[in-house]
Amino acid sequence: MSHLPAPLYGFAWIFMIFWFGTWMVHLIAICYGKFKLHKKSCKLPTESSPLPGVSILKPLMGVDPNLQHNLETFFTMDYPLYELLFCVEDKEDPAIKLVEGLLEKYPRMDAKLFVGGSNVGVNPKINNIHPAYIAAKYEFFMISDSGIKMKNDTLLDMVQNMSEKHALVHQMPFTCDRDGFAATFEKVFFGTVQSRIYLSADVLGINCHTGMSCLLRKSVIDQLGGLKTFGCYLAEDFFIAKGITDLGWKMRISNQPALQNSGLCDIGSFQQRLIRWAKLRVAMVPTTILLEPLSECMILGALAAWSASLLFSWDPLVFFLVHILCWFLSDWLLLSIVQHGSMPFHKFEFVIGWLFRELTGPYLFLCALWNPSIRWRTRTFKLHWGGIAYELNPQMGQTAATPSSSLSSLLVTQMQPAPTLSEEILANDLTTTTSKHRLLVS
Repeated sequence: MSHLPAPLYGFAWIFMIFWFGTWMVHLIAICYGKFKLHKKSCKLPTESSPLPGVSILKPLMGVDPNLQHNLETFFTMDYPLYELLFCVEDKEDPAIKLVEGLLEKYPRMDAKLFVGGSNVGVNPKINNIHPAYIAAKYEFFMISDSGIKMKNDTLLDMVQNMSEKHALVHQMPFTCDRDGFAATFEKVFFGTVQSRIYLSADVLGINCHTGMSCLLRKSVIDQLGGLKTFGCYLAEDFFIAKGITDLGWKMRISNQPALQNSGLCDIGSFQQRLIRWAKLRVAMVPTTILLEPLSECMILGALAAWSASLLFSWDPLVFFLVHILCWFLSDWLLLSIVQHGSMPFHKFEFVIGWLFRELTGPYLFLCALWNPSIRWRTRTFKLHWGGIAYELNPQMGQTAATPSSSLSSLLVTQMQPAPTLSEEILANDLTTTTSKHRLLVS
């Protein structure tokens, strides 16, 4: 092997170090998940320190078979003081009748329905919930997607995780127990690769926030300019968390994972969702293009097996098979910790779901790179580096500047009192890009 070029040995060492670091991520996620998740809070409210009020913002669009049940869990939570603010953008949306029925069923609940939304950017979710955000009357507000099912004590757990140093408490994404292979595939994904990244990132202080279920301080968001400031992003959750930490506040995950319980569950739709997430990650963190494929089980195992063969003369096939087996067992252990109970499927189904996830993961990532435009429901968007989004005009075939484009330069000054050099460069680039778009449209 001594006749091989020296750079090959350098790459081999890099792959082996990366492989070792990935296993450290596995270990951190398993240990932290065992320590953090499903831990019951023993802190009870007193007369001197009562629980704060919470405004819950629920963006809705359309109706699925589980929507009524999911929404009803918010009416029956064991929490003394909160309001429910339902948001529907389309006046003809069937979700309006469903919400009105729940308001009649629970007349004592402090709940309101907002119809029409606002136009503060390209982000449909921000546009939908912005009127409710303006009307929210409590210091803490929660953003909760329509597919989330709540346990009785979930809101209490989130509030008690909100210390004086924290401005954001978010739930790690997971799923309810449902029937079918698509539901198994979703649970395997969220309980293994997603949980591994989420838990280890929370330990290391890395921004991993997903906005499907989160509790925030309204005064801090107001300091950043309000929710409308983030209307120019599709991944508003990432930039909200960034803005909060830039101001010196902390964030952390809740003890309870978020229970997604959509009544529409199929492989194709979920894969499109994964592709959309990958496109957002690439636009926000370009190093994802290189690091994410290398963190896949099969790809990393093959590279590490080649490196071990080159550096230590180990059998690459044996190394690769042992790597796959250990990865599989660690994922099963992590999923068991996140599930916190018996699995709703047989172990053989887990094997099939796990293999399907690991084999299709790299392919889905390539699909994200091949077509960077993002389709969200009936609208199509284009992302620029840094995460700024523009809606694609299907009639003109070009991107059209939106009202939120003018917010991009404002966001930089609102996020930090003293912008860094990189932020000033970003602001100049965004201004130039916006000018080009306006010239193109005119």
